[in-house]
Amino acid sequence: MSMPHAPFRADEVGSLLRTAPLKAARAKREKGAITPAELKAVEDEEIRKIIKKQEEVGLKLATDGEFRRSWWHFDFFWHLTGCERVVLDHGIQFHGIQTKAEGLKVTGKLDFPASHPMLEHFKFLKANTRVTPKMTIPSPSVMHFRGGRAAISKQAYPDMGAYFEDLGTLYGRAIKAFYDAGCRYLQLDDTVWAYLCSKEQLDEARQRGEDADKLAGIYAKVINTALKAKPADMVITTHVCRGNFRSTWISEGGYEPVAELLLGGVNYDGYFLEYDTDRAGGLEPLRFLPKGGKRVVVGLVTSKTGALEKKDDIKRRLEEASRHAPIDQLCLSPQCGFASTEEGNILTEEQQWAKLAMIVEVAGEVWKT
Repeated sequence: MSMPHAPFRADEVGSLLRTAPLKAARAKREKGAITPAELKAVEDEEIRKIIKKQEEVGLKLATDGEFRRSWWHFDFFWHLTGCERVVLDHGIQFHGIQTKAEGLKVTGKLDFPASHPMLEHFKFLKANTRVTPKMTIPSPSVMHFRGGRAAISKQAYPDMGAYFEDLGTLYGRAIKAFYDAGCRYLQLDDTVWAYLCSKEQLDEARQRGEDADKLAGIYAKVINTALKAKPADMVITTHVCRGNFRSTWISEGGYEPVAELLLGGVNYDGYFLEYDTDRAGGLEPLRFLPKGGKRVVVGLVTSKTGALEKKDDIKRRLEEASRHAPIDQLCLSPQCGFASTEEGNILTEEQQWAKLAMIVEVAGEVWKT
């Protein structure tokens, strides 16, 4: 049961703990003590190191660890045409902690610019790895859910239908641009599908004036519009989690409310689903995975703490998952990245690499890869 293309039996979500030299360089740049070119030189060197490390632990893919970003999502959005960075009154509320008070606002007609810096980020990754280079960007639904109508200029978009249409078109252009840059493995990170399973998050959306019952259908249409641009030899996956900042979380609730639409009605090739705690509910929603080519990467290894899981426990959970979806359509990964923001989760780099190496070992034993 070998798997020659993505998503792989042993995979990873994307972000990695920022290294000490990178953190020091970013702090110096913040103070104006080094130039952008000097920061880039450090980023380049540290990214080369983590690419090599990913190859050494046996992964068949590599990311740049999102080392050039401060956030998993905002850095991508802020460079879109028609979107700007804003400073807010407060950050995003996680359990017991808030993020930096930054956000986005749509101020004009949306588009994906040919000069988007993440195209060059991907080209650097591709030029420096001998395995499959994987690029991660946020999903279009993330650009809407938290800010909603209030974060979108009524002058640019008096009608929300036109906004969602442009959002799908924008992402279609992004997919084509990454493909033209050589990307064959792209992931759209998406917390929103998990939020749609949370009563608390849905209530907050309604308080923002959203018709929460319609959001899943709207987002599915936007994503499928974008995915029409996907060439046949490109794999596009999504990652769904319930928040990941400094080892904390935002929402809880199983996938049951969205699983049928997400797995069966949204045209992704694969789904990275968080399953490291009972906040994600049971594995039963995997029954909605269509038989055939789609795959679910089961996130059974936590990125939030350093304790290494027992291999036999992971194997038992994979066996349980196989009761709901064919084992040949399953893979294994951490439940999320190790550093969704530059601050990172509360574990060591050694613990991070040990978890990834263990995932490779378990995948080899389960699927005989």
